Amino acid sequence: MKPSMSMHTLLRLSALFFLFPIMTTATELDALQTRAENGDAAAQLSLAMALRDGKGIAKNDAEAMQWAHKAADQGNAEAQDFVGFAYLRGAVVKRNTALAFAYFKEAADESAQAAFNLGQCYFGAQGTPQDCTKGIEWWEKAAARGHGRAAAAAAMAYHAGEGIPRDAKKARQLAERAAELENAGGLVFLGELQFQSGDIDAAKANWTKASKLQPTTATGHPAQPSDNASAQQGADLLKLIEYRQRKSEPGKFAFVQMPHILQGYNNCGSTACATFARFQGSDICGWDFKKLCPSPLGTGTDWWHLLDASAKIGQKWKLVTYTPDDDGFEKATAMLKSELDAGRPVVVDFKYIGPQYAGGFAGHTLSVCGYIAKDDLYILCNPAVVTPGLQLITAADLKNFWRSDYYGSKANAVLSRPAFVIVKP
Repeated sequence: MKPSMSMHTLLRLSALFFLFPIMTTATELDALQTRAENGDAAAQLSLAMALRDGKGIAKNDAEAMQWAHKAADQGNAEAQDFVGFAYLRGAVVKRNTALAFAYFKEAADESAQAAFNLGQCYFGAQGTPQDCTKGIEWWEKAAARGHGRAAAAAAMAYHAGEGIPRDAKKARQLAERAAELENAGGLVFLGELQFQSGDIDAAKANWTKASKLQPTTATGHPAQPSDNASAQQGADLLKLIEYRQRKSEPGKFAFVQMPHILQGYNNCGSTACATFARFQGSDICGWDFKKLCPSPLGTGTDWWHLLDASAKIGQKWKLVTYTPDDDGFEKATAMLKSELDAGRPVVVDFKYIGPQYAGGFAGHTLSVCGYIAKDDLYILCNPAVVTPGLQLITAADLKNFWRSDYYGSKANAVLSRPAFVIVKP
């Protein structure tokens, strides 16, 4: 993938902004502006958020940053997190991960949100050398102060052994904490632990609860924000219970159970490949897979480097590509079904286009691990969403998103549908 911020990571983080009540009437807005101009840091932050979101006032990101900076300079921890996130994201200001890290570190003792983001920086090598243990410690601190997403992230790290030794007990405790805080991701993950232990009724209850926290549809959309994605996962997992409990029927449906690792910051390619390798018996984690590639931690990874890394751990994969037209999609999905019917998942690369992404586009690597023919649906195992990572996607959405012209330097900017498949014995 092109070395830029992962779209799914950006969406996960952008959903994490702490929202204060926003003044919306003209009178309230005038009063808010007056307090902000008089140096009230809380008012300055509220005004910054109003300007950022366009609530009661014309959206103006540059002015929002000016007011947030004023509040941050006064030591307001939530404003420091606001400014830090802007530098981490790099959409309104030039991306500067070192500055982002500094702002988060300054605010983390007072702001649970900043503590979560500081953990993200340590875990994903953003503005600081990687220290997964320290990152997870900050997630646990944030969780203790009521940050459900931090509890869920730490739980999944302990569960997968990603950057820290596996600890099933701590994973369960943190999942229960996230669920207690009514975090949709925590409810999904706790439900998965219950499902795997055979407590189907408890799993159903938690997935149902998660599905009601945000609006859901027949299937989700690959580019939706993470809170919505977790709620949609709950709905999807309820539909998938039947298929996960019976044998695949070639031509009708297939489901291949894959291990799941929640990716670190901008590490979707290596994490997807690590789960692919784990499926084949390896115990490698996403970060260790990344370290087999020449690109720095926290940056995107060239698919040819991923392929080279797979050979270093004794895996036999090959890269196949299909044209981005209708004929190419027909051939690509025929390949998918053939592999899935044989019990083999496939790694694919998605491309997202829109003004919300730096440079106008972003990409994401994930796996296809099943299909349901009668509903024209496919099942994804996505490292950007909560364990077990399963999502339903329509064939139409798969056709639209499964494409890339920058998955590796040797692609030469030619748009295609790339995939890693297991070389058959």
